[in-house]
Amino acid sequence: MLLSVSCQSDNFLSSSFLQSSNPSFISLKRTKKSFQNICNKPQSLSLWISCSSLKIVRSPSLDKHVVKQNKIRFVQKLKTLLLSKPKHFIPIHILAKCRAYLCIHKPRSILSMIYWYPTIFELFTIPMPPTPFNATKSGYQLCVRLTPAAKSLAMQELNLKSAMSGFLANKLQKLLMLSSHRRLLLSKIVHLGPHLGLSPNFRSRLCNDHPDKFKIVGTSYGMALELVNWDPELAVPLKSPPVNRGLIVDRPLKFKQLNLRKGLNLKRRHRDFLMKFNELPDICPYNTSLDDFPKSSLEAEKRACGVVREVLGMMVEKRTLIDHLTHFRKEFGLPNKLRAMIVRHPELFYVSLKGMRDSVFLVEGFDDKGVLLEKDESLVIRDQLMALVAEGKRIRREKRKARINGTIVDDCDNNDNVEVEDGDYDDGDYDDGFENLFDSEDSDLEYDFHDDDNESSMLYANGGNAVFWTGDDNGDSEPW
Repeated sequence: MLLSVSCQSDNFLSSSFLQSSNPSFISLKRTKKSFQNICNKPQSLSLWISCSSLKIVRSPSLDKHVVKQNKIRFVQKLKTLLLSKPKHFIPIHILAKCRAYLCIHKPRSILSMIYWYPTIFELFTIPMPPTPFNATKSGYQLCVRLTPAAKSLAMQELNLKSAMSGFLANKLQKLLMLSSHRRLLLSKIVHLGPHLGLSPNFRSRLCNDHPDKFKIVGTSYGMALELVNWDPELAVPLKSPPVNRGLIVDRPLKFKQLNLRKGLNLKRRHRDFLMKFNELPDICPYNTSLDDFPKSSLEAEKRACGVVREVLGMMVEKRTLIDHLTHFRKEFGLPNKLRAMIVRHPELFYVSLKGMRDSVFLVEGFDDKGVLLEKDESLVIRDQLMALVAEGKRIRREKRKARINGTIVDDCDNNDNVEVEDGDYDDGDYDDGFENLFDSEDSDLEYDFHDDDNESSMLYANGGNAVFWTGDDNGDSEPW
């Protein structure tokens, strides 16, 4: 790839990527006089910078945040499913149909994953109704629920998000202000919901608590959240972080310097480009749109970087998936090659290759050791959940040592015969709706809740029409 930077007398900078068979060179040239006469433009100086492929320098201190989150991904997803139930438990034979959502692939069983977290989940049995459909089965069915300690943390997190309703409303208001039409599809906001710190029932809570700010409208692409009124004081970009260069004498620098994270070295042509980029005046992403600048100009890239910086600044952990940002390219006016632009600016962002999908970090939100500078209160609860997971790991380690030493003859972790439903059910003949878990327009958990006066018949349902999501039409019963 070839990066062209044009420096003209009117301080207009433009950049574009061009295909080149041999992009490993730098050329400095002046435009021809004939070209100036034809285009009637002032004399300009063009700097052609080659960037065939920018290598991502990994940061272990930032990658550990992704690894840490991946370790409790199953815990977070199963916890969301359990809390969506009025009774906060789910039968195993129904949970076995949620493999795609829980990211559990055969031959791994769901029970083995539940046994992996003994301090988070616990198993129990409930009697089955005496119906002809269950005549050939045992009188009890296995269910899963949260342990008292894990449920206590979940309730603390829910109460915290309820208390922060005003703060979360302002955050969502700023997100909608970045959109050109001041509205975003609910199906897209759901992807950013956990990263923004929103609760799964944010649609009803925030819209009902703040009807003067938000409303739900129908579009050709689905239901969308629209901003009714907004506070102009919120349309303020993030301030540039202070740079501590460790100088003994406070005096102007003789040479320009680029603020990069520790251990990151760039090629000279890349550094020159970033220095030219930083010399551009700041562009407010709230008051401008993509149409205000030429498509391939550095001003447009400056604004796009500002939009990504604002979005990441709203995140609880100052990071999100790149795929989530690509969902908002049209609404936020971001370039099609968004990932390339993010990689091109390591002074602002860091791309982590850990996990199944790439993540993007806001570099200024972390110190040199990868510690988050502003820690949200919800992260404290998550750390306590991680402590419970670590405690469960210690318990499993002690059981394994005891089993090796012959102290424990029979271990419940090896009880594979209990999970009959998990292995024998056919996924093709059963539709519990988890394939479209976040697509419904009738539920805060983005799933279609069905009204059923007979709760017991719903609870013990076993067949093609079985559902375990419940809710009342009057809205008195919250899914959480």
